[in-house]
Amino acid sequence: MKRLLLALPLLATLSACEQLGIDDPVKVAAAKEAEGKAIGSACRHAVRAIEDCYVLNPKAQKAAVYAGWREMDEYMRENKLEGIAPVVPRPGTVKPSTDEADAAPAEKASEKAPEKAKGH
Repeated sequence: MKRLLLALPLLATLSACEQLGIDDPVKVAAAKEAEGKAIGSACRHAVRAIEDCYVLNPKAQKAAVYAGWREMDEYMRENKLEGIAPVVPRPGTVKPSTDEADAAPAEKASEKAPEKAKGH
């Protein structure tokens, strides 16, 4: 009987693992899935393709991102909502600065001129 009384406080202490800072794997998985769905929904609302969403969020679960994207797509179609244009450019579409843009056509023109001279 004494052993049972001694074991009860120990069991009560161990059952409060969250207070010790030990993460519950089920809660961590649920939080990652919810985060992935939120990312997918935000990408669809920002009129981003699902592939862009994957590239911008490589650590997110792809299945959860897709589920969130699909849910937001259905919601936006049902309620006839338009997406919001994203402020951050899509990956791979970085525009060169004005100085680089001015220099690039001049370089291409100088490269093409010798080629034409060789052909004549």
